[in-house]
Amino acid sequence: MESISEIRFQVRSTEIDVNAHVNNAKFLEYLEWGREDWFERRGLDYESLLGLDVITVLARIEANYRKEARQNDTLRVETQLISVGNTSLKMRQCIDNQRGELVLDAIVIVVTVEAKLRRPTRVPDAIRRHLSVANHET
Repeated sequence: MESISEIRFQVRSTEIDVNAHVNNAKFLEYLEWGREDWFERRGLDYESLLGLDVITVLARIEANYRKEARQNDTLRVETQLISVGNTSLKMRQCIDNQRGELVLDAIVIVVTVEAKLRRPTRVPDAIRRHLSVANHET
């Protein structure tokens, strides 16, 4: 299975701040949409994860804002799994616009957490089987 997924959408007026561009915090939501899509395309939606008694929690994000996005821009969020650790997934995410210009790039660490106890847990084998990456960490 391809380790990359992408979503596309148009920037709405409600996502624009006083500076007439997308607010920096909104980009974090766009990245979340991309990660949700990435998991769902692998049959790992929220309900499926709960069935494994696991949820995923954002532990770290390092975002580089490269270019502003404005109302009516069409943005593409690309999400790629880089590696799988013991309790975490490392992902690369990029957002570009309809002109192919890089708007934002980020490295994201997502941790698997026991749904009931709310503490980190090993990435379940059932999830690992769904994942396709070039580099698996041990």
